[in-house]
Amino acid sequence: MKILVKIAVLTAISLCLFQLANSQSSKNARSQGQQSLSEKVQQLLDMNAKRPVMRFNGNKFRDFVKSAPRNYSIIVMFTAMAPARQCVICRHAHDEYTIVANSYRYSQTYSNKLFFAMVDFDEGSDVFQMLRLNTAPVFIHFPPKGKPKPADTMDIQRVGVSAEVIGKWIQERTDIQIRIFRPPNYSATVAILMLSLFVGGFLYLRRNNLDFLYNKQMWALVAVVFCFAMVSGQMWNHIRSPPFVHKSQNGGIAYIHGSSQGQLVIETYIVMFLNAMIVLGMVLLTEAGWQNDHRKSKVTAIVGLFLVVLFFSLILSIFRSKAQGYPYSFLFK
Repeated sequence: MKILVKIAVLTAISLCLFQLANSQSSKNARSQGQQSLSEKVQQLLDMNAKRPVMRFNGNKFRDFVKSAPRNYSIIVMFTAMAPARQCVICRHAHDEYTIVANSYRYSQTYSNKLFFAMVDFDEGSDVFQMLRLNTAPVFIHFPPKGKPKPADTMDIQRVGVSAEVIGKWIQERTDIQIRIFRPPNYSATVAILMLSLFVGGFLYLRRNNLDFLYNKQMWALVAVVFCFAMVSGQMWNHIRSPPFVHKSQNGGIAYIHGSSQGQLVIETYIVMFLNAMIVLGMVLLTEAGWQNDHRKSKVTAIVGLFLVVLFFSLILSIFRSKAQGYPYSFLFK
């Protein structure tokens, strides 16, 4: 009987010691996890104080983005900045991304709940392989909990890469509003000032002979060029600051934006040229009816008709590619 009592007492003591040790280990693990989180946040704040866009390699990406615990959102731009990669849009996208990060860094809404980082392909190719990325640039939001959803990847093919668009997308994903502050750009002011000086100097030198100001053809040409600039989207470029070109989904260079909600700088020049050729064709068709030489009038009409048909078909094809579902085409699809 005494032996059974001793065994029972020893068993109870062993169970108590086991539960005490287990409880202590759980507390230590929780305290270490909290300490690890606080250390991670402090390291991010220290790096963020040096540069608004932190550069991550594979190890830093796994430590600060993929591994738990994490109570902050982080926006990561995956890019390829090396000239050998021939990413035309990456430099422009990086500049716009830096504007957003700087705007947030020096705003009143700045906190330790949102950070901006960048992974270059040459510094973190393993990260690209991990996420199965085969193009650049790519913007991904990594939320505090869980994996990124499809909406956490920014659709730059549709909306572009301007700072305002990036800021709006971040607000949709994190509920943090970022007011964009662009650095002052005096190039337009200097250009207008130099143009004014040039025009003023030219008029001063020709002050005794200003008959050219009454030239109807000159003013007509100025009006047509102004119309071409406005119709092609130059004002939209001035407001939105789109990239000159960007990469297509198959990795090539796209000269035409794939959506009706956006455009590229080079696209405006293409549209301007096509409109100019259509107008030239219409002018030739009009002039053909006023010529006395029948043969010359016929050739002029044929050339004008050829220009109108060809370039109108091209511009219609571009519109059809941007406006998904538009059913009509002429010579080209």
